[in-house]
Amino acid sequence: MDEEAAISSPKEAAGNPLVLAFGRLQGAANRLEYILGRALEQECGITHLMYEVLLILGRADEPGLSMRAIAQEQVLTTGGATRLVDRMEAAGLVERAEDPDDRRGRLVRLTALGERMAVQASRVHVENIRRYFLEPLPPEHRDRFAEDLRILSHSARDVLPRLP
Repeated sequence: MDEEAAISSPKEAAGNPLVLAFGRLQGAANRLEYILGRALEQECGITHLMYEVLLILGRADEPGLSMRAIAQEQVLTTGGATRLVDRMEAAGLVERAEDPDDRRGRLVRLTALGERMAVQASRVHVENIRRYFLEPLPPEHRDRFAEDLRILSHSARDVLPRLP
């Protein structure tokens, strides 16, 4: 019997093993996002989303990334990315520069302060990832779990529509 036929009531839907497994994944991700994001805010003064942009820009080659590229990486609208980068620029973490390949375009890149913050926040983040993400798992499962998450992330990314 397939999964669709096995669900005939709200109780069966709520108890479906696949629904439960995905719910646990979402619950764990949301709780960890809160715990790790709060630690970044308290210890570094930046949001988790700002930290993610610091990492995206840290991976980028010079002369920087377009707002569209940042939005695409973060699954944000370009307007949302612009507002976030505005706040980061006001905090001195990033700067906008002219795009050498497009006279009308602007690129975003890390400032020296942004580079230092990426390093400081990463040290905090790695320690918290160890504590809250890895330590609860049996040591023999950790590498496989991380690889499975990479596969899921890439698979989901590949299904998303690309921004124009």
